[in-house]
Amino acid sequence: MPSDDSPYEFLRVERLPGDENAGDVVLVTLDRPKVNALDTSLLLEIGAVAEACHADPPGALVLTGGERHFAAGADLTVFADPATRQAQGDAFRAGFAALETVPCPTIAAINGFALGGGAELAICCDFRIAGEGAVFGQPEVLLGLIPGGGATQRLARLVGVTKAKELIWGGAQVKAPEALAIGWVDEVVADDQVLARAVERATGYAAGPRVAIRAAKRAIDEGIQGRLADGIDLELDLFMEVFESEDAENGVASFFEHGPGKATFKGR
Repeated sequence: MPSDDSPYEFLRVERLPGDENAGDVVLVTLDRPKVNALDTSLLLEIGAVAEACHADPPGALVLTGGERHFAAGADLTVFADPATRQAQGDAFRAGFAALETVPCPTIAAINGFALGGGAELAICCDFRIAGEGAVFGQPEVLLGLIPGGGATQRLARLVGVTKAKELIWGGAQVKAPEALAIGWVDEVVADDQVLARAVERATGYAAGPRVAIRAAKRAIDEGIQGRLADGIDLELDLFMEVFESEDAENGVASFFEHGPGKATFKGR
């Protein structure tokens, strides 16, 4: 559990320092025993961490859970009560939206089960690195329900409409190798290497041109939601904006002097 001075009850939040040229990496660990079920309190804390990263963007963010459960889904005891159902739904929507739009690379490091809302939480990150024993699923239909944390929209955009229908309508559990094959996850490693690999990738992004990465994330995520022409306009606007950054100045100067791939960036 977090220390006494932590503002979070169900999260452990650490800033992993980078080198002199790299931004730090925020490591967020779900810690709500026994299975990291997502109740309103935990969802609000996820939203609060995400909003803090909006206000003070790190170099990258890694989100992880336990060895046996990344997150087993929504806490159905909350949804079962009509008096708390709407607040729980609102917390899902707001917390996941805040995480999805954090202005830096985000990586979910997944061991064990990521089911229902847990799978939807992972989809809110830019990348998903899973252990060989990880299991994914959207089992809501087996309870006579549908996903409520964004799977009908985000999963469909991730794996395609037809595959999303198959996964959601059938409710079957999907093991990590199949999840990799269909694009649900981006990388599968040994179970004991998941967090280390996620931090390694996060550290690499944090050491890169963070102004450009942040702008590219915005261009992709906002542009894909609308018309192609609008996305092209957004991209060009952001290109012009990024060209004024110190990172771009250093990168272009390094290119002319040393060739590509030699620049050192400071995130400014």
